[in-house]
Amino acid sequence: MGGRSSGLRLLACLLLFAGSAVAQSKPRARDLGIPLDGTPGPLDAITDVAGVEVGHTTLIAGGGRRVVGQGPVRTGVTVLHPRGKRDPDPVFAAWFTLNGNGEMTGTTWVQESGFLEGPIAITNTHSVGVVRDAILAWQVNRPGLQPWGLPVVAETYDGGLNDINGFHVKPEHVLAALDGATSGPVPEGNVGGGTGMVCHQFKGGIGTASRKLGPEAGGYTVGVLVQCNYGSRAELRIAGVPIGRGIPDLLPCVASEDPAVRASTRRCDGRNPAPRLDDLHDGAGSIIIVIATDAPLLPHQLKRVATRAALGVGRMGGKGENSSGDIFIAFSTANPQAAADSGPARVAMHPNPRINPIFYATVQATEEAIVNALLAAETMTGADDYRVYALPVDRVRDLMTTYGRPLAR
Repeated sequence: MGGRSSGLRLLACLLLFAGSAVAQSKPRARDLGIPLDGTPGPLDAITDVAGVEVGHTTLIAGGGRRVVGQGPVRTGVTVLHPRGKRDPDPVFAAWFTLNGNGEMTGTTWVQESGFLEGPIAITNTHSVGVVRDAILAWQVNRPGLQPWGLPVVAETYDGGLNDINGFHVKPEHVLAALDGATSGPVPEGNVGGGTGMVCHQFKGGIGTASRKLGPEAGGYTVGVLVQCNYGSRAELRIAGVPIGRGIPDLLPCVASEDPAVRASTRRCDGRNPAPRLDDLHDGAGSIIIVIATDAPLLPHQLKRVATRAALGVGRMGGKGENSSGDIFIAFSTANPQAAADSGPARVAMHPNPRINPIFYATVQATEEAIVNALLAAETMTGADDYRVYALPVDRVRDLMTTYGRPLAR
């Protein structure tokens, strides 16, 4: 087991550093010319908000039958530093839950204090504890941080593709993501916490996008990062086009010839027919959304921003279905040192009558971040040969053309 663990750690590190090149090889929404509203920032990523850094550790190992504790492994962790890993200054923040069958630790203190203190992490459902503890271990050794912490760690469930009960995310994987986080382009798709995720019954995972407001609206940037693991195929929309109903095949399936393997799940060879889309899946799942901005918003305003992410999910076809965990957090990098114990703080506040462009940017960037997650993700076969297919770009192009919205080739 020691040799296998060392090999897994090595693979994780290789994937951590190789992820950017792999993830950017597929077209993003803007590359395809998908007609989405708003003007993106230079990177079209959450890292367009100055100071924000993102890191992933991706764990992929093994195949075939699930053996709890051994694999197959299809999981990871994603971390985000609001002001970068070297700047511990808290940021104003707020959170919102659209549907609460999920977890985001530390949010009681975010709500009470109005501040986010430290990084945000996203992983699988059964690794929240180890990720939280690893962040604490990382924080207590850094000057300028308080001697206690309540880390914000969120999750979505990857137990279809991953040996989730094997607890394969270890403290060293979290530390690698924390220390390896960077600004610049953000790897998307089958990376980090999104490695084993499924979105609208296609392969999902991590996605990001941004919006740059015009000078008349303050010139601010809004960035969004999602870990998408929600949604039914029938409800999937892209730029209003019913993509899910146009691709009723390529549903998750078992790629094993052994009838005893997940006997109740449809086979990839088509020996048992797929049910009608309307009878197939009720859309339950989860999505975690992180919204960053440099606009000077106070916590009560950030709460309003966080709620608007739900509208971006709705534009894609998500409806906050029962048993889904749809949890969002928003923060502002403006007002540095507002949390310092140095007397009354003088803070700037964007006026409410001028906040609508920030709401619109949040909805738009959320929608595009989900699209980018779907476009970047690759077909994956995981535990018990369970297979989830990537969204087929050529068929998306054909459907967009059919509905009068032709894309670039």
